Parts: sequence; structure tokens; C-alpha cells
Amino acid sequence: MLRIIFISCVALFFVACSPAPKGEVVEVENGVAKVLSFGEKIDQKNVIAYDDMLTKIASTDSLRTKVIGTVEGVCQAKGCWMNIVSEKPDQPAMFVKFKDYGFFMPKDISGKKVIMDGYAFKEITPVNELRHYAEDEGKSAEEIALITAPKEELKFMASGVLLLN
Repeated sequence: MLRIIFISCVALFFVACSPAPKGEVVEVENGVAKVLSFGEKIDQKNVIAYDDMLTKIASTDSLRTKVIGTVEGVCQAKGCWMNIVSEKPDQPAMFVKFKDYGFFMPKDISGKKVIMDGYAFKEITPVNELRHYAEDEGKSAEEIALITAPKEELKFMASGVLLLN
């Protein structure tokens, strides 16, 4: 039994203390990384604005696209998801996960622009999953307890992401 506890503690240490995700430098300006790449290699061609994507997804249930948007928040546990928002008020946010759980984003990129290649889709998120994500965000137990109903959300499965500085 002690062996299992020890192995669990060691594994938790390595997960919790793992270094921040490092993207591959794609573009440098004045000696500073201007664009970092995460996941599959993508370029900045044929990108649509987040608001244009919202218009296109309104008439379908899924959409293959490359979109640019602003990061509102990132999973503070590992960087395993992020929320993208519009520059316009009253537009829905989009919940982004990463293909095959194959890469993570830095936790400190709120407010930065990203270009993502993948699929946008609508999905109903169950209460337990909504609570899990709220916990990842660092919300209080009281806030989490207020989540009592599933929610239809706009989601995106990204195969590659460019972080623009």
C-alpha cells in the first residue's frame, strides 16, 4: 500500500511540476520570438476572423477552418484547454481542446492572439465536465456548486496553434 502511495505522489509531483509548454519558434523579430507553434505545423494563410467563423457555424453543426481569435483563459492545471472570445461584446466564447491531448498551451497567454487549425462544432457539455473545467479555472466551491445544468457550447478541436506575440 505504501508503495502505491509513493508512486502516486511521485507521479503527481512530475505532473504538477512539469515545465511550461514550449512552442517551436516560427518567426523572430529583433531577437524576440514573434510566433510560436504548438501541435501540428500550420501557417498563417487562409485564416478567418473569429466573428466570421461565428457567422459560418451558425448555419451548420461543424466547420473545418483556420481561425484567429483572442485567448480569454487557459486551463491553469496544465494548459490543456483555452477559451477564445470575440472583440465584440455579447458574442459567444469558444472552448478549445487539443487533438489527441497531444500538446498544451502556456498558462499565461490570456489576452494574446492565436491562429488555430481544426474543427469548430456545437456540443452539449454535461454538468460534471462543466464543473471540472470550472475547477481547472480556479473557481471557488460555491461557484462550482452553482453549475447545475448541461450547456450547449461552441467548441474547437485544434490540431495546431500559432501563438502570436
